[in-house]
Amino acid sequence: MKQVVRNERIRNVAIIAHVDHGKTTLVDAMFRQSGVFREGQEVAKRVMDKLDLERERGITIAAKNCSVTWKGVKINIIDTPGHADFGGEVERALSMADGAILLVDASEGPLPQTRFVLKKTLELGLKVIVVINKIDRRDARTGEVLNEIFDLFIDLGADEEQAEFPCFYAVGREGIAMRSPHEDPKDLSVLFDAILSEVPAPSHDPDEPFQMLVSDLDYSDYLGRLAIGRIFHGKTFSNESLVCINEKGECLPLKVIKLQGYEGVNVREIESAEAGDIVMLAGIEDVVIGDTICTAAAPRALKRILVDEPTVSMKIMANTSPLAGTEGEYVQSTKIVERLQKETLRNVAIRLETTGEKDCFILKGRGEFQLAIIIETMRRDGFELCVGRPEVICHVNEGKALEPVEHLYVDCQEDFIGVVTGKLSVRKGRMINYTNYGSGRVRVEFSIPSRGLIGYRDEFLTDTKGTGIMSSYLLGYEEHRGDFPTRFTGSIVADRRGEAVPYALFNLEPRGRLFVVPGDPVYEGMIVGEHAKENDIDVNPCKMKKLTNMRAAGRDDNVLLSPVTPMTLERALQFIREDELVEVTPKSVRLRKAELHAGRRHDASVARKRAAG
Repeated sequence: MKQVVRNERIRNVAIIAHVDHGKTTLVDAMFRQSGVFREGQEVAKRVMDKLDLERERGITIAAKNCSVTWKGVKINIIDTPGHADFGGEVERALSMADGAILLVDASEGPLPQTRFVLKKTLELGLKVIVVINKIDRRDARTGEVLNEIFDLFIDLGADEEQAEFPCFYAVGREGIAMRSPHEDPKDLSVLFDAILSEVPAPSHDPDEPFQMLVSDLDYSDYLGRLAIGRIFHGKTFSNESLVCINEKGECLPLKVIKLQGYEGVNVREIESAEAGDIVMLAGIEDVVIGDTICTAAAPRALKRILVDEPTVSMKIMANTSPLAGTEGEYVQSTKIVERLQKETLRNVAIRLETTGEKDCFILKGRGEFQLAIIIETMRRDGFELCVGRPEVICHVNEGKALEPVEHLYVDCQEDFIGVVTGKLSVRKGRMINYTNYGSGRVRVEFSIPSRGLIGYRDEFLTDTKGTGIMSSYLLGYEEHRGDFPTRFTGSIVADRRGEAVPYALFNLEPRGRLFVVPGDPVYEGMIVGEHAKENDIDVNPCKMKKLTNMRAAGRDDNVLLSPVTPMTLERALQFIREDELVEVTPKSVRLRKAELHAGRRHDASVARKRAAG
């Protein structure tokens, strides 16, 4: 008979929530109150967000591990991303946990990613502790939000035991939690005690040999690839000989060069680790997420981590513009694909495929934002490349094309809902719910094809004057809802290489919105602005005014130009059409036509019109 023993010295808990509901801030407070930081020690806010992009954007991109100690029990905490595009990070993080703390904003209530992470948590049978956060907000509605959370549990098929969740009320920024919103707040002790009493200690069979599931990877210049995961059975020791079972079932030998455990936000070297703990070990280069590390004497694989399939793809290719190689360190396609392959090893939600075109690859992921983050990271690492417009990945069933459909939540001022609804209707969106809270803001829910959201987010912020909130999750696949225009404007395209000059730009301003400023390098086929009409136009942004004996050259430079908003990678990806690319370098983000030569673009356009009849 199988024996089950629980390791009461350890708790493994994941922090899950919709983006910006306060996960990382709560973890900061848990660190301070559990003694991770000494009294008076200066600590940066959002200490778990170590990546530059995370700190700049104020969001968590990659799941991370840490630990605190409370009443002699080690609590391993996994801080997870809240954005839907990083769902793969959430899924692998949950594979290490026995319970989860679900954070919900006291004003916003459950949102799309709340549904996604809770669904995954309930499917794994994890114990959930609900924390209604930010109860100090003036628009907090704690009672209504609690009812919405309960409805969400029922809607996701929670059983009776799961629906009887413990609930706490907190202000993560202040480091306080309480059982009732009417209690006098003190600290987070009630939450720590709840983790010890509600989250089950990790169970294992003492007769089983060592087994560890690889849930994350890291890299060290000194140790090479580092495997991170939870020990499900047995013990392991530093310098022990083990094997790694890969996806094909092959057993690859390895020796644990170094064994490390989590202590606060850092890792420290340890001599041994036991069942239930989360560790980091070095000793094998071929390990990938989902592999099982176990003993050579009794090799047995654990169930691999399965994640949802990618929904968006993007073309990636070497930079072929006339300015290629002037701003980046890595420009060869071999370097680009090598870097992308490393990304697929660390991110279970990413796929990389080859195409029939030379130096062209297809990168697939959960959403355009996830892919944009990867490209942004690469450009900061010194890469130059060109990327195409994000496209949704359709399925075919019985000869019918099925496209991904999103459940979209829109939260905005009541005054803006008309224009938002109109534009979403054009993009084949269907309204399925409308809620007016009586505070001037409304929440509207839509069913909309995923392709309808590509290129719309920037437009949405403009329409709502930056006050609107939009989020979504994958609803499923439906029959194709028909075509719709992705952009109602054309492109202003440079017809020659040179530098943009004030006189030329001043005369181009009435044609539309410009993307370049005087002195910017331009080349034939580069997009220098957005045309106010639907067609593209070829222009000369380098044209100087002819001088006469009555005018001085300096006088023509003294023109007043409208300010130009710096082009970001996300804005660029949302703007481009199917025949356009984004040129990405460490210093610049430029827009260009896929075919740079104006004559060949014209011939191709004529051929398409003839073929269409």
